[in-house]
Amino acid sequence: MELSTFFSGSQSSLDKATAKRLTGAWQIKHVAKDSCIVMQGADYSMETIVLAGRLSSTIADPDGRAVCVGFYEGPCMVTPAIARTRHGISLVSINATTDALIAQMESAALTELMLSSEPIRQWANGILQYELGRKAEREWCLAALGGADRLAWFRKTYPHHEELFSHSLIASFLGVTPVTLSRLRGADRDSTTV
Repeated sequence: MELSTFFSGSQSSLDKATAKRLTGAWQIKHVAKDSCIVMQGADYSMETIVLAGRLSSTIADPDGRAVCVGFYEGPCMVTPAIARTRHGISLVSINATTDALIAQMESAALTELMLSSEPIRQWANGILQYELGRKAEREWCLAALGGADRLAWFRKTYPHHEELFSHSLIASFLGVTPVTLSRLRGADRDSTTV
């Protein structure tokens, strides 16, 4: 997808002149499958748009066990830096699960554009609200639902992601083991064939 198309077709679509201005501020790059875009704990102040391909974000504990906290299938915006960094340090690792085409710009540069343009500010704030809502919904799912209901929630919230992302990532995202996810999927298959 073209970056200008992303801006003019996004949830808070921008007029052509504003989309053109915003498009010029981003740098486009190809990322190979299994590449790490940023490691948890690294200096990182970039905003990222996935134009094509898929990324995931994870958080690792001190023993190196990673938990998936986000899926990104292009075209989409990666959770804004304000919600995934502290003092310029990344709280998550972001990895390409397929070859991907991404656009990036410094968070401070986007902030400057937001200050100088009401439409850009509205667009960026809309993205932030959307991403924070998704995070809150996942937290609710993990706190309120059992395994089978978590899987049903995932399927409704992320249609087709079961075919697009590894089941180990999905299991960690849902707070279950891969074996439990496999059992839940098997029980669901069995109940639909009866």
